[in-house]
Amino acid sequence: KAQPRSVTARARVVVLTQACDLAQAKATRVLVAIVHRAQHLVERRILTGQLIRDQIRFHRVYGWYFLPSAHGMDESLVDLRHLHTVPRLLLEQLIKEGKRVTTIATPYREHMAQHFAVTYSRIGLPVPYETEAGS
Repeated sequence: KAQPRSVTARARVVVLTQACDLAQAKATRVLVAIVHRAQHLVERRILTGQLIRDQIRFHRVYGWYFLPSAHGMDESLVDLRHLHTVPRLLLEQLIKEGKRVTTIATPYREHMAQHFAVTYSRIGLPVPYETEAGS
């Protein structure tokens, strides 16, 4: 009988769990999303430079959130569809070890949280509304 396989990988992530839940120690597990270097996604042909430049950078594509280069980090994309939960204690340990690269300033972190919420709360309509002729 096959046993479940466990894989451990290091990745740059952004924390999506609400700050108040972390501050009040209400969360034992933390929701995180993978952060990819934009150039890496282009080189691997997962996304095109034009799509990133013209659509994702302006937050017009659900599921991807653009982060500009700053604090020694290249332009990056948060993959809001590639989510994981990790123990809060693990993140606290990584922070103590100096592994935190940067933080996202307000109002940008709230904007990312809104983009995350919209990604998962969209309601698709079967057909668009019709308009009157001449409108």
